[in-house]
Amino acid sequence: MKHFVKVMKALSDPSRVKIIKMLQQRNDLCVCEMRAVLKLAQPTVSKHLKILEDAGLVVGSKEKLWVNYRLNTASPSPYGAAMLKQLHQWLNEDPEMREIFKILPAIDRNDICKP
Repeated sequence: MKHFVKVMKALSDPSRVKIIKMLQQRNDLCVCEMRAVLKLAQPTVSKHLKILEDAGLVVGSKEKLWVNYRLNTASPSPYGAAMLKQLHQWLNEDPEMREIFKILPAIDRNDICKP
């Protein structure tokens, strides 16, 4: 029950659902790229990512200056894996998500992330 509730709570915030959907479109994104799309402060995006990571939905890996986040395809939680699979099919026609999907390909960390 504990793992189920953790996954559901992680997905109870619209910004965290948007992050999951963004990572379904682009495998690796850094915080500054997500921040640019979501128009949220860097600490807010980092907090959302920590919650998603704790729930086993995303993983981060350091690469030079950036931490790249991606979906956790090896999620130990069957609830997390099931929700990621379902979310892949859900919300694709949502107006907010369609706008994000339009913006996302043009986001380039080399242009927006200043070391």
